[in-house]
Amino acid sequence: VTAAGTLKVAVPSNLNTLDPAKTKIGEEYIVNFLVFSGLTEIDRDGRTKPDLAERWTASDDLKTWTFYLRKGVKFHHGRELDAQDVIATVARIQDKATGSVTRVNFELIDKMEALDNYTVRFTLKAPYAGLADLFSDRQARIVPRDRVELEKNTAYFVPGVPQLDAVVLRIMPESAAQAAAIENGEVDLVWNLPLEAIEQFKKNPNIAIDSVPTSTWDGIIMNGAHKPFDDPRVRRAISLAIDKKAMVELALFGYGTPTHTMIPPGHPFYDNDLKDGPPDIATAKKLLAEAGLPNGFDVTMYTPVGRPTRERIGLAVREMLKPINVRVDIQRVPWDKFINEVEGKQAFYVDGFYSRPTIDASIYPWYHSGGSWNTTLWNYKNADMDKTLDAARAARTESEQKANYIKFQVLALQDPPGVIPYVINHMNAYRKNVKGFQSSPMMWLDLRRVTVQ
Repeated sequence: VTAAGTLKVAVPSNLNTLDPAKTKIGEEYIVNFLVFSGLTEIDRDGRTKPDLAERWTASDDLKTWTFYLRKGVKFHHGRELDAQDVIATVARIQDKATGSVTRVNFELIDKMEALDNYTVRFTLKAPYAGLADLFSDRQARIVPRDRVELEKNTAYFVPGVPQLDAVVLRIMPESAAQAAAIENGEVDLVWNLPLEAIEQFKKNPNIAIDSVPTSTWDGIIMNGAHKPFDDPRVRRAISLAIDKKAMVELALFGYGTPTHTMIPPGHPFYDNDLKDGPPDIATAKKLLAEAGLPNGFDVTMYTPVGRPTRERIGLAVREMLKPINVRVDIQRVPWDKFINEVEGKQAFYVDGFYSRPTIDASIYPWYHSGGSWNTTLWNYKNADMDKTLDAARAARTESEQKANYIKFQVLALQDPPGVIPYVINHMNAYRKNVKGFQSSPMMWLDLRRVTVQ
């Protein structure tokens, strides 16, 4: 019998991700099963049977498990599956930053070893009889450890592009590994260069650094649903005590620009007449006294682990607020916990957001009283601000838009919901044999006109 034809299937909901580790809904699980394989699978009778693992053994105490992989199994890009792919898949699920809902199941694995290319040994923290069953789970699909390969579409609708035949994306979480790979020619380009690595690259004559200002920002969030940040005088006092120029140096090593709001300097709507001067400690103290806090106050500031610019902001804020007697205790919180337990719930923390495609999309959700991010973050309400942003959204001409966004910036400094100290430069490093590359303010990786010589 020859199988042929196309099967059309109805499903009730859209997919949010194609990354198996991050899937959460039934429609995504369907694609998981159609595209990826697990070490094991569950048959229709509920029994665990081999899939990518042809067999497995467990020690008598059920703490050491050994899986033997099928040989000759190839990913779509042509490389054969090996033990390191299995280890990398599990390590990624275990990483809190991945945010996989199955992470709790794989926390029982204490140690992973590749005994050879086709054999993986897992040592558990405690005896567990169901390890083979766990590897049939929806999120535990095995994915290639190191790369995504993309081939040129020869029928692309723009003649002559792309010029490259293929693009290989290598997955390298560690900045040290990225640095070594570009320096020895293993990769040609490092996207979104870690700021810590820039000085090292500057000294290498074979590597160029390309930088573009963005409207990506980190911010000091003051939640107006909590005291004392429900008082605009307190929020403004904090704002006046922050040295934005110093913050750029401390948090970004100089690779960013101080700003009033998320409108970047250089944008046609940026208000050049507003000056972010040095900290005004006297006025800040006066405002705190008027708010009934002449001796300042104690506050906990939460910073997300693994977001180094935001961690450095927290340390800088602690020092900058000492002169106005605001005593800051820093609590570092893992990223998944930060998203679930800090963002939108705590009073004082550091957060950050990427560029949006328009100025309206960059501002309205954060500053309008009905804005989705405003109600998630700082619960800010200012009737003049609402009128101004509604007028900017309805403006027919660019000059009308500009007038409203100038007014927005004035209001945002007079009655701040928080502090946006800077916008961040997007940095990429590439080897000199790469031609035609330019960084995007949206942080896309536009390679349509790039060539490698």
